[in-house]
Amino acid sequence: MSNYTVGYFVGSLSTSSINRLLAKALVRLAPAELEMTEIPLKGLPLYNRDYDDDYPPVARELKDAIAAVDGVLFVTPEYNRSIPGALKNAIDWASRPYGKNSFARKPSAAIGTSPGKIGTAIGQQHLRSILGFCNSPQMNAVEAYIQFEPGLISDDGEVTNDATADFLRNYMTEFHAFITRVSSVLPRNA
Repeated sequence: MSNYTVGYFVGSLSTSSINRLLAKALVRLAPAELEMTEIPLKGLPLYNRDYDDDYPPVARELKDAIAAVDGVLFVTPEYNRSIPGALKNAIDWASRPYGKNSFARKPSAAIGTSPGKIGTAIGQQHLRSILGFCNSPQMNAVEAYIQFEPGLISDDGEVTNDATADFLRNYMTEFHAFITRVSSVLPRNA
């Protein structure tokens, strides 16, 4: 299979986010053929269509970062049965102005963790609805709703539970295969 660059969003702005730990684990467990690069959310003003004719530099950097990758991975918490406002704001910036949607035809996947037993299942469903509207091909299976427990992932991204590590490694392998499939039918420069 081919090599790809994957941009990943951590939906939380918190530096101590458990989803940031999950992202570190996914970077460690990704196949060697995936080069992982974080796309930061911090510093984006609230989206306002008044900016459509002249995006601020931080928003142009966001769109450029998405354009530079072959696929996008969303690692997100669930806030009030949805995605965090900072992540939704970044999606709004990236998908505008009309006709310049950065997610169109860009393979994507969603994963997240929370202390609750259903992980981030409802937030991810909301995210999938948004990405569907943005015309982003989505990896719908393997679904991944990770219940976080203290010590599950170390500060440097090592997963301490072998079954969870195997699951996450498989998830990233499946994402690589998904990007390969999507890229074969929706070439990047088409």
